[in-house]
Amino acid sequence: MFTGIITDIGTVKAVTQGGDTRFDIATRYDMAGVDIGASIACAGVCLTVIEKGDGWFAVQASGETLDKTTLGAWREGTRINLERALKVGDELGGHIVSGHVDGVAEVISTEPAGESLKIVFRAPDALARYIAAKGSVTIDGVSLTVNDVDGQAFSVNIIPHTQSETTLGQLQSAGRVNLEIDVLARYVARLNDVNG
Repeated sequence: MFTGIITDIGTVKAVTQGGDTRFDIATRYDMAGVDIGASIACAGVCLTVIEKGDGWFAVQASGETLDKTTLGAWREGTRINLERALKVGDELGGHIVSGHVDGVAEVISTEPAGESLKIVFRAPDALARYIAAKGSVTIDGVSLTVNDVDGQAFSVNIIPHTQSETTLGQLQSAGRVNLEIDVLARYVARLNDVNG
């Protein structure tokens, strides 16, 4: 489990194609404190550390993960949001994030809103019903509050700190991002379907 509070921006150092795809990722994390088999959310996708060294770690992604997320577009030099797994007793500053991406959203527009950046996304049709104004979403691993919803479109505001400490400040129109809906929204919708 994660909180959606990004603690590093990593950089893809190498991509190795095989039965699964291996990504070597440069990080500022002290990898001496990260076990092989540990989970790290990489752009919101929960991945397992399979190898590590000083200032880097490696993960593998299956074909399913590449198809359902933005990982298939990662290349050497791609910058990605990183978050280590939540430990019991850690501060829960964002919201409960599983690292199981539900789909890929598209950036419709970005525009200044005071010192913040307003970003409008288009959610996949099957996920739009789970997104509510003032609810939570996770975009590329970042816990965010939804401002407005209009059909499949929804907007968020990114404050200057989030712009500089995550990759979201660099998003451009037509960009693609990993989207995880709020787990509470998923279960409320499921209960409504069962009882409706």
